Amino acid sequence: MFFILSKILAVLLFPLLYVFVLLLMAALAKNAKRKRKYLLWGIGLLYFFSNSFLINRLAKAWDIAPAQLEKNKTYSAAIVLGGFASDDKDGRGIFGPSADRFIQGVLLQKTGMVKYILVSGGNGNLNPTAFREGAWAKYQLKAAQVPDSCILIEDQSRNTLENASLTKSLLQKHGQRGPYLLVTSAFHMRRSARIFKKMGVDVISYPCNYIAGTGDFSITEFVPSADALNKWNIYIKEMIGLAVNLITGRG
Repeated sequence: MFFILSKILAVLLFPLLYVFVLLLMAALAKNAKRKRKYLLWGIGLLYFFSNSFLINRLAKAWDIAPAQLEKNKTYSAAIVLGGFASDDKDGRGIFGPSADRFIQGVLLQKTGMVKYILVSGGNGNLNPTAFREGAWAKYQLKAAQVPDSCILIEDQSRNTLENASLTKSLLQKHGQRGPYLLVTSAFHMRRSARIFKKMGVDVISYPCNYIAGTGDFSITEFVPSADALNKWNIYIKEMIGLAVNLITGRG
């Protein structure tokens, strides 16, 4: 039930939904004063959330900076969180916008910074198919010439809470001790690191896939952008998730 409610809540708080509702109310309103009011609120809200300047400033405050790693140390494992791949209409796996998670995990193993790559991810859709991200990622790791002996896979989790719980069990089963490098998108690191630490998994943040807030100020940031709207959706989802986890004591 918690899994379903979290999905629904995130969708209900996406900004474009409220812009649409306000513009629809403006179109249906018979009173000219109300029509103008709804229209102005809708346009104002649309500009606010399509403004790259605001979301980039939020990202800079929200994203977790990379931790300083010990030189010449090999960590036991890089925990790579799913969300970087999905299946197409034919059921075949494809990389998505967060593929940098996978890339950074491979680089950590190839450069000797970690011994194992542990990919954690099942299928987080409300109506899941047979596709399991972790199982698919194993084939991609082999294609990248990562030795089979260095690969650990968890392919049953549906969200970050299950990522942490099932990953902890898998690491204990294989006798691997922390600290581990937690590899996920920068926007997701604040919430995921708290969850893992709450569950007693000793992780060091290794953020990647920065999608906002990394460049210098530009006047073009004030030009309305559809990309900014998408970034707001992502960060709002993370903030909601963190708030819910704090309230419920899960992270």
